[in-house]
Amino acid sequence: MSRVNGMLPWLALGLAATIVVGPVQGQGDISYPVRPIRVVVPFPPGGGADLTARLVAQKMTASTGQPVVVENRPGSNGVIGTDLVAKAPADGYTILFVDRGALGINPAMYPKLPYDPLKDFAYVGIATEGPYVLVANPSLDVKTLRELVALAKSKVGGVSYGSFGVGSMAQMNLESLARYAGIELHHVPYSGAPPAVKAVVAGEVGIAIASLPSVIGFIRDGRVRAIAVGSDRRLELLPDVPTIAEAGGSLETLLPTYFAFAVPVGTPLAIVTRLNTEMKAALAQPDVVEKLAANGLVVRGGTADAMTQTVRSDVERFTTLARAARIKAD
Repeated sequence: MSRVNGMLPWLALGLAATIVVGPVQGQGDISYPVRPIRVVVPFPPGGGADLTARLVAQKMTASTGQPVVVENRPGSNGVIGTDLVAKAPADGYTILFVDRGALGINPAMYPKLPYDPLKDFAYVGIATEGPYVLVANPSLDVKTLRELVALAKSKVGGVSYGSFGVGSMAQMNLESLARYAGIELHHVPYSGAPPAVKAVVAGEVGIAIASLPSVIGFIRDGRVRAIAVGSDRRLELLPDVPTIAEAGGSLETLLPTYFAFAVPVGTPLAIVTRLNTEMKAALAQPDVVEKLAANGLVVRGGTADAMTQTVRSDVERFTTLARAARIKAD
């Protein structure tokens, strides 16, 4: 039995059993939900955020008896959709489904960011994580992180890397890796993960990081070489590729992105708690777990408090890194 299949029974029993149906208790009697819920995804359709949001929304529609509708509002690295929810009524009917960059990195990149992730939201919890895979062009002739570090130290100007753009998780992670390892890496920004990975395939840059769906085909046909994965455990679909810690690095140098729920600050605690319970119950369903795993996503189903602490730590971490690496938005 695979690791994914093996984990399904206890996930289903342990989390689905926590679902609450009916009126929410706390801060007075609140009947919730009594009308459709809108989930705003501040990114285009497709990708890990959209997939997770739609899977959870389907399960919530069935469990609550109210339509839970996903609405994509992309633009400005997630700023437009995130700000929309920040300014929405705090009643639980407009929910944000967001990633690490919009909450943790954007404050470091935009001095006039229209929302404050530490003041404008109540956090429901992290639903899934999307680990990144560090890949290299085979012509670099490196098979391990230690060999990559040695090569970068031996070359004037170091090794070039492709990113998803200035201030992206790719740039932040690889600049963090450069500082951790004491090497030089030359940044070449692209307009997203697919172009960055194709640049590695073509030999335009030496390395890149990307989500599993973006690179697994190239790994399997030998056009890129997987060096490490940014996860606390090996990935089901890449069992022979070490974690970044096993490879000699630190998870802090190849942080996964996360996809998580948030609501406007002031939303009643009872509603936040209900949403967390619904999220966990949806993520416990075997079909959801399998679909997420097939797309390189790891189920977390975390708590509101843990997510709040993660956002706080990220804002500090990425602000410090952006200053040290002189990373500024275009």
